[in-house]
Amino acid sequence: MAYRVPSLILRPGLQTLHHVTRTMSSEVHFQHSGRVGLITLDRQKALNSLNAPMVEEMTKKLREWRTTDDVEVVCIEGAGTKAFCAGGDVVSITKDAKDESVPLNFFHDEFQMNHMIGTYPKIYVALIHGITMGGGVGLSVHGKYRVATEKSLYAMPETAIGYFPDVGGTYFLSRLPQPYGMFLGLSG
Repeated sequence: MAYRVPSLILRPGLQTLHHVTRTMSSEVHFQHSGRVGLITLDRQKALNSLNAPMVEEMTKKLREWRTTDDVEVVCIEGAGTKAFCAGGDVVSITKDAKDESVPLNFFHDEFQMNHMIGTYPKIYVALIHGITMGGGVGLSVHGKYRVATEKSLYAMPETAIGYFPDVGGTYFLSRLPQPYGMFLGLSG
């Protein structure tokens, strides 16, 4: 059975999209149907991992939807059945490392977007299916609601290389009952 989230959350009659905007890169799609704005991460070969243009486009759209009365709920999902989001695209970040400002800007922009999600004035729902690591955790855990399937897998693999649990990991992990938060923060 194919995984298709919008049918789970949209009332009958809202499945027809009234307004669809697609980015030039087609790596992230924005759809607006009724009062719901839907973000779909679509880099299936890279497990929907984030790159700088995707973060920039999502931030821009979240700002737009924050100030419009046409959108009351924002949902985010990953295309395909393997992953919601496998975090930041390490390959593109490493490739861009020749320009020293690019990786720093990527993380700065990603963390700012996570903060925006955590303080978003509208209902924000992460529809999680499959692999969810690092930046994917940031896209989901800071929102008001998270809906996860039985096929969801959460991980913070950056801890294995000695990096702290980023995307606000020290915030949300510290709020878990002990010793779970510490164990997950140290083990990934």
